[in-house]
Amino acid sequence: MHKILLYAAYGWLTMGGLLHFAIDVVSQDVGGKRAPSPETTLDYGMNTAYALSQVLVGLIGLWLAWRAAELLDERPLIILCLVATAGWLAIDFVFIEYWEPKAIAALFGILVVAAAVTA
Repeated sequence: MHKILLYAAYGWLTMGGLLHFAIDVVSQDVGGKRAPSPETTLDYGMNTAYALSQVLVGLIGLWLAWRAAELLDERPLIILCLVATAGWLAIDFVFIEYWEPKAIAALFGILVVAAAVTA
């Protein structure tokens, strides 16, 4: 059960980050939904950094779950994941007005706690 929760947590984060990037950056840019401006550049940059940070943490977590799952049971790494979750939620509540990114980050945090409890 523990290994399944690890894969679920980091797989969810990777998929959520990829979808966030595809929907908020790529589709809006390709569709021409925003006029070129400094605000548009800032919005694309913030969403890109947000989504790709989730993808990076998710891929590293998946790799660790595959190669060295015992490292993901260490308290410092669990705390680091929860701090990252808090950072993503802070960005969500301050800068992102829709609920989907909040749900992605919150569910990741819940899955990390569940995986820590089952270790």
